[in-house]
Amino acid sequence: MANFARNSLKKKKFIIFGGGFSGQFIANEIRNLGCEVLTSSRQIQTNAKSFVFDSLSSVLPPEHIFDGTTHVLSCIPPDKDGNDPVLSRLHNKLKNLDLEWVGYLSTTGVYGNTFGEWVSEKDPVKPLQNRSKRRLRCEKSWIDSNLPVQIFRLPGIYGPGRSTFESIFKKNIKVIHKPNQVFSRIHVADIANAILYLLLEINNDNFKQIINIADNHPTSQIEVIEHSYKLLGLKMPKPMNFDDAKKLLSPIALSFWEENRRVSNTLLCKDLGYKLIHKNYKSGLKSCLKIIKEKNLR
Repeated sequence: MANFARNSLKKKKFIIFGGGFSGQFIANEIRNLGCEVLTSSRQIQTNAKSFVFDSLSSVLPPEHIFDGTTHVLSCIPPDKDGNDPVLSRLHNKLKNLDLEWVGYLSTTGVYGNTFGEWVSEKDPVKPLQNRSKRRLRCEKSWIDSNLPVQIFRLPGIYGPGRSTFESIFKKNIKVIHKPNQVFSRIHVADIANAILYLLLEINNDNFKQIINIADNHPTSQIEVIEHSYKLLGLKMPKPMNFDDAKKLLSPIALSFWEENRRVSNTLLCKDLGYKLIHKNYKSGLKSCLKIIKEKNLR
């Protein structure tokens, strides 16, 4: 990232609610720019950059956590009733801060099933799954919050430690063939870097409130699995037909196969000018495998 970008964010303070896979990766990328970043956890951590927030047990962050905060990102999913845990507990607190920006990680599941057709931010939302309906409700709550919010709709997320390779190593991978079924994906590094890139666009006339972050190449799951085995120099197991595999899938896993869509990144990459680090799964998997090999050599 250019030096002017580093300088414009260097003295900012970020709070990230949800210190899971995406939240921690994003936090580390922002810290690399010299920013202060705190992440939430449901339990006390040894990490000094972590604080406790648990909406279920009404454990709220201590007041000093918010001192000097300029940016907030929420990665926390809705509760079972479809309410946003951060807004339901901390809306008034956030409203009283001098925030420059608030981000919310949502899902492309809000578009529902497009039967393999492309979908963009201009298309209507028609969530099929209950979890996606809850996400859409949270999106609306954030938009109505009067906070300077930006919504990021994400497809399947993968990255170091969370890729097809891990399923292959654990021998719990299911190779399923379903004709004409595709999934969109995004490497976690592109989530983090797209957000950082867009932060520089806040004061511009082309600010967009809702943005898809996806790579250029939606494809079948079996194509990704086959390429992963090829990179490992292993033979892929014989695929199962989807009708046979349905008996082995959990309800939540099965629900992902009920939707078929290609998520467009035209707004992000063409209109707003972001350049993907990993344009497709081949680039992303190559990066993941490199990290795995480096760890094994230590």
